[in-house]
Parts: sequence; structure tokens; C-alpha cells
Amino acid sequence: MIRGSKSASSKYRPLLSLKLAAEHDIVNARQRARQLASLLGLARQEQVALATAVSEIARNAYQYARDGQVDFELDLMSRPQVFSLHVHDKGSGIRDLDAVLEGRFTSTTGMGLGLMGTRRLIQRFAITSGEQGTSVRFGMPRPSYLQNIEIGDFGALSLRLTQLPPLQLPEELRQTERELAGTLEHLQTRQGELEKRNSEMARLNVELEETNRGVVALYAELEDKATALRRAQELKSRFLSHVTHEFRTPVNSIMALANLLLRRTDGDLTGEQEKQISFILRAAEGLTEMVDDLLDLAKVEAGKSEVRCGEFEISQAFGALRALMRPLATNDAVSLVLVDPPAGLIMRTDESKLGQILRNLVSNGLKFTEMGEVRVEASYDAEIGHVSIRVSDTGIGLDPQDQKTIFEEFSQIHSSLQRKVKGTGLGLPLSRKLAELLGGTLTVSSERGHGSTFTLTLPVNLRTDEEMASPRLTKESTVLIVDDEEASRYVCRHMFQGSGHRTLEANALEAAERARFERPDLIILDLMMPGRTGFEVLDELRSHPITENIPVVIHTSKVITDADNHRLKGVPLAILAKSGRDRRQALEAIRRVLKDDSLFLSEPEFQETTKGKG
Repeated sequence: MIRGSKSASSKYRPLLSLKLAAEHDIVNARQRARQLASLLGLARQEQVALATAVSEIARNAYQYARDGQVDFELDLMSRPQVFSLHVHDKGSGIRDLDAVLEGRFTSTTGMGLGLMGTRRLIQRFAITSGEQGTSVRFGMPRPSYLQNIEIGDFGALSLRLTQLPPLQLPEELRQTERELAGTLEHLQTRQGELEKRNSEMARLNVELEETNRGVVALYAELEDKATALRRAQELKSRFLSHVTHEFRTPVNSIMALANLLLRRTDGDLTGEQEKQISFILRAAEGLTEMVDDLLDLAKVEAGKSEVRCGEFEISQAFGALRALMRPLATNDAVSLVLVDPPAGLIMRTDESKLGQILRNLVSNGLKFTEMGEVRVEASYDAEIGHVSIRVSDTGIGLDPQDQKTIFEEFSQIHSSLQRKVKGTGLGLPLSRKLAELLGGTLTVSSERGHGSTFTLTLPVNLRTDEEMASPRLTKESTVLIVDDEEASRYVCRHMFQGSGHRTLEANALEAAERARFERPDLIILDLMMPGRTGFEVLDELRSHPITENIPVVIHTSKVITDADNHRLKGVPLAILAKSGRDRRQALEAIRRVLKDDSLFLSEPEFQETTKGKG
């Protein structure tokens, strides 16, 4: 059996070799390891670690094998260079090497403990064992700031080796005692620090649990308020829709009767009567305009406003706008200027809704401009595929605090002109909602006394509902990670790094509430968590209609038993082991849920597939 990597022996340059024929050879090996490590510039802690490791491995070779030997070598090829110790023998090998290295082997003699300890203690460790004997190689890198030792330096190094003091057993034992005493003192200090940290951790856990309870309560309250707001919005939309429909019939009747009277169908009118009926007709027309705006607004908010896409040239839309708005430009001091858009610029969107937005903006500009101009111009940004249409005026302008208010329903800004012109306060809110419906934005920049500029930005090619449901949107999926360990949450986050998928985190107490609030596309759930297990979280998720169908992947280090499978009832999509083994099936399941075949290409499970395609 082989553990680690076996490098070509030519890369190692021998420094010293010691036979393991007697007990004092083990002590000698320990002393030489420490001396050579010091000579090669390793820190004191690393010297002690190497001395301890070679003592353990050499004792194993001496006690359980024959013809043992320790070779002290320097790896000249690696960067930084590595001080390497090679302990080998011609024994019968180590049985159950896997069990020994994993800590599952039980020995009454202590056999195997040295291997386990060395493996934890030393950075670089490799072992080969079989019928021909056992070979253990381990070492420490030299500090990177030290100059590399070349072949030509070995003469001076050998001379210094010969000048090393001979083995002094009592002194070596005293040195070992000092090292053990220092190690014990260090361990006691660490123990005190750990106890202090554990105490602090316990206090923080209590505070965190209290905070979590507050967060859970806050989420519940927010969800209740969000539900209430949605209901209120639905009621408002239904009310507006109903009322506007009911208004249409009497208003249309008033307009029809007014027109009959103005046409003298039933007899002539006096001048005063004609004037009064004209006022009635204009009021009815204003009321009709408000009813139409209310109905459009209710449809947009209820999601019932249908988008009818078609291709048209922007110059055609500007021509229609010019024809419709010219009659409204009744003030000779104000000019309506429509700058010809780029020739041949074709849009694919809802032309009717675009025209409605532009009519509202131009109408507002003409109302609130006493002198100067209202200008409409368009530009195209090919890099992002968006058309920007700007409607600017030289009117009264807006204060900064009013630039948000104008997009609120029924809101109007108090000004000297506001008393002269009437409006419903619905035009701009409706225009912004229509812009968002068309996949764009409507913004304003203004300064009091210096006019306003409204900028409508729309995609030149509006995607249909079917296109919006394409896999491109899977990049916006949300994954909720439920685990009490920061390291495990970090590993899960790292899996989705750079993928475009949003990751959220929660502990066991707040998991179900967070899932109901965020409604993620996938939940990655640990089973063994303090306070509340993953099984309990899963039961709560399945008991609520909002979360019962959210796919769940179990991420655990626990070995799943038949009893666990029975309790899980086949609900989880897959089991993703924290050990890193047999993960491919789970990763493929996550890909399917998120509809993203580009996920996890850097993971080892998909490397072979990627190489094969190359």
C-alpha cells in the first residue's frame, strides 16, 4: 500500500545516515534531526517537531522490523528546499495500514500511534509499506527567505556536520525534558486560552440565540405585513378597475348628450348656453382621461396589461407623436421640437404603450413651460442594446425632494402654474409603470427654475414572456444554505462562487421562516445541528404550502442509516456528503434544479468529462 507521492530518489541529496541497531540509535537520530534542522535554518518549533517525529518513526522501525536506517537528506529540486528524513526497514510491512492512518486500528502495544502522530505533526508525509519492508519519508521546508543550498555548498555543509558535537545521552535526555516541559507549558497556556474562548463562545451563543429569535419574529412580522400589503394592493386594483368601468358609461353619456346639444339637434342655443355646455363637455373629457389612466394603472398593477410587441421604426413613432401633440402646443412662446432619431433605428416593443408614455411626458412639458421649448430626442447605445428617449423642457423645474413625489399616484407639486393647469396626478406614475412593463426605466433630472429632463430607457428588442422564461434567467436563482458551521457554509458558498446564483445563509432555528420569506429555488440542509436537527427543519418545510415543494439537498457528514432514510421518507433530492466522496449524483441534481449545466465545472467530479470534450 502507498500513501503520499513517491518521488525519484535522485532529487534528494544525502546529508547523513544512521543505522537503527540499538536503543541509543533512536536518541542519536533525534539529536541529529534537531541539529541538522538548526543547521539548515529551520525554526525551533520545527526542529522539535522533526526530532519528535523521527524518534517515533525510528522506534517503530527498531521495535517491529529489522535492518532499520534513517537517512537525512535535502531536496534540492523543490522550492523552497525541503529537509527530508527517510526511515526505512526490511520488515514484513504494516498490516491494515488504512486503519492505522485513519485511527481505526486498536493496538495494546501502541503500534501505529507514531505514524498517526507524525502525520498530524509534519507538513509533508509519505509512507510505502509491503512485504519488502516499510519506507516513511517526511520533512519540513526551509524558510523561503533563506538562500538555496547548491551542490557546491555541500563541502562546507559536510565540514560543519563533522563538527557537530557527539552524542551525550544525559544531555540529550535533559534537552528532551526541557522540550517536554516547554511543550507542557505551551499546552497549559493554550488550554487556558481555549477555556476562555469557550466561555466567550458560550456567552456569544446565548446572545446569538436571542438575536435569532428576534430575527425570526421580525421575519414573521415582515411576512405578515407583506401579505397585508399584497392584499391591499389587490383590493385597490380591483376597486379602481371596478370604479373606472362603472364611470365610463355615465361619462360617455354626458359627452354624447353635450355633443347633441352643441350640434343643435333639438333646437338653437343661446351663446351663454353653448358656453356652459362646452364647459360640461371639457369636464367630461377630463374625467374620461382620468378614468382611462386609472384603468390602465389598475391593469398594470394587477399584471393584466398585455404587451403586444411589434417592429417599427422610431422615426414613425416620432411622426405620430408630432401629429398628436401639435394641437396641444397652443402657447406661441413655447416650441415643440422633435429631433429626428437615427435613421433606420428599428425597435421591437409595444408601440401603443411607448406612444402613451411619450404623450404623457410631452403633455406635462407643455403644461409646465411658459417660455422656451419642449424637446424630444432619441439615442441608441449599441453596446447594451438600449434606446434612450429624452423629453426636456425649459419650464419651472423641480426641487430635489419633489423628484420622487411626482411618481406617486395622485401627487401634484404646488406651484404658480399648478393653479392654471389641471391634472389627475396619474400620468407620470402610469408612465413609469408602463416603462417597467416594457423592461425599461423612466428617470428625471431637474433643477428649480431651470427645467426638467425625463429619460425613458428601453431595450431595443423587448423579450417576450416565453423568452423571459429561457435558461438565461436561471442565473438569478437563489440557494438557501442551512448549517450551524461557518466552515461548511463557506464550502457551500464557494461551490456557487462566480456562477451568478444568489446564496443566503440561515441556522436551524430561522431556516423555515427564512425559506418562507425568501422562497429560494434550492435548500442545502445539514442534518446534525444543535438546538434543532435537520430532520425537524425538513418536517416544518414540508408542513407549509409555500415551502413544501422547494427541492432540498442534504449536506452532512453523518452516515445515513436505514432509520434515517425512513425518517427522510425520500424527500431530499440528493445526499451531498461533507467528506467529499460520491458527490457527482448530488451535484448533477443541483444542476438540474437550477437549470445550469455550467455549474461545478471546476469540481473534480466533472474534470474528466471536461478533459474528454477537449
